[in-house]
Amino acid sequence: MRFMMLVKHHELSGPPPQALMDAIDKLAEEAVKNKTMVLAGGLAPMAATTRVRVSGGKVTATDGPFSEAKEIVGGFAIFDLHSRQEALEGAQRFMDLHRQHWPEWEGETEVRQIMGPDDFPCKGV
Repeated sequence: MRFMMLVKHHELSGPPPQALMDAIDKLAEEAVKNKTMVLAGGLAPMAATTRVRVSGGKVTATDGPFSEAKEIVGGFAIFDLHSRQEALEGAQRFMDLHRQHWPEWEGETEVRQIMGPDDFPCKGV
C-alpha cells in the first residue's frame, strides 16, 4: 500500500532548526534502507507557486503569493508500507521530531492512501 504524507504548516514558520533537519535526515536514511520511502521533498514557497484553475468554462493560471493561504503544504513523502497503521506510526514519529527539536512549531501531517487502477472497479467490462 502506498501512502502520501503531506506536511502542513504556516508559511511564516521560518527555517527549521538544524537539529530537526539532522533528525529528519536520519529518519529518511532509515526509510530508504528499509526500502519504504519512495520519494520525498520540500516544496517551494507560495510566492513561487502558480495555480491553474478551471472555472466558468475557462482555464486560468494565477501566480502566487496567495494572501488567503493560512496554511500551506510545505513538504511531502510517499511510502510503500504494509498497512495504514504503519503509515500513522511513521507520521507520528515524524511529528514527534518536530515536537522535540522545534517545540514552538505548529503543523500537521496528513496521511492519505494513494489509490491506483486496481482500487477502482472497471465499469462496463
